[in-house]
Amino acid sequence: MTPAELKYSKSHEWVKEEGDVVVIGLTDYAQKELGDLVFVNLPEEGDEIEAGEAFADVESVKAVSDVFSPVTGEVVEVNEELMDNPAAINETPYEAWFVKVKNVTEKEELLSAEDYDAHCANE
Repeated sequence: MTPAELKYSKSHEWVKEEGDVVVIGLTDYAQKELGDLVFVNLPEEGDEIEAGEAFADVESVKAVSDVFSPVTGEVVEVNEELMDNPAAINETPYEAWFVKVKNVTEKEELLSAEDYDAHCANE
């Protein structure tokens, strides 16, 4: 089930707003399409990321895939646990966040859970 409290990008990232910080992760749909994840490459704290640009990548037994940022801003925290346990993205995709971002200046048009489910149904 797609959590209703989150927003979603068409490139399958989820977004959670916590005050002036935005938390970004990969959706359940994305992790199912990718398969078992074996490696995650994340940015570093202080890095600038841009809406629509790749900021991380994930490696599955099938392929390496980019993770795109739905916002422009500064990375203030990186989920280091994913480096040791990329499978957490497969197990609990809505808890396995990638980065937290502040000073957000631009956001892609984000979808509600209902609209995101409809988008996935059409893919």
